[in-house]
Amino acid sequence: MATLIPSNEITQTADSQSVINPSIATQLLAEGNMRFLSGEVLNRDLHKQVKETSTGQYPFAAIVSCIDSRIPTEVVFDQGIGDIFNARVAGNFINEDILGSLEFACKLAGSKVIVIMGHTSCGAVKGACDHAKLGNLTQMLDKIMPAVDAVETAPGVERNSSNLDFVNEVAMKNVELTIENIKAQSPVLNEMLENGEIDIVGAMYDVKSGAVSFT
Repeated sequence: MATLIPSNEITQTADSQSVINPSIATQLLAEGNMRFLSGEVLNRDLHKQVKETSTGQYPFAAIVSCIDSRIPTEVVFDQGIGDIFNARVAGNFINEDILGSLEFACKLAGSKVIVIMGHTSCGAVKGACDHAKLGNLTQMLDKIMPAVDAVETAPGVERNSSNLDFVNEVAMKNVELTIENIKAQSPVLNEMLENGEIDIVGAMYDVKSGAVSFT
């Protein structure tokens, strides 16, 4: 898969961002994950990128992912400073604050794709499946319960964290519902989506392999 931005144009600029459309943005992330998996990541001068982005930023994507320490987003997508916006919260759901952040990322800062990325063996999803109760965690996990309730299982199948297949299916459903919530709750982003200015895609990260699968 060919890199769509020239290798000497590693730091995003207004010009490079302007030629990226939603499809290309997703492909750039997919290419980056392939480089991460192969160990052939780009050789970036991060200190130089700090200087190059000091007067402005032109990220091509915004990613909502889990707070899980095993998913450093720039690392698994092989991106540098100024390439992507990140919103991280346990369970990768959206709320008013994250929606506002995504509206800024796309409408004002020019990002071309929003990626909602869940992952396998998600602790937050396990907690929701187990109906865990602990301080503010209780209310947070309630936001994942619609996904738990939406996944159907055969009679007798365990619907808790002991069933990893169920947990992973809930995580995927949570991604799907989060995308639906963005469309329903943000007229700004939904209009941009309908106009083809952005795309909103789902993804799952495999904590065993490091691979990202776009849904």
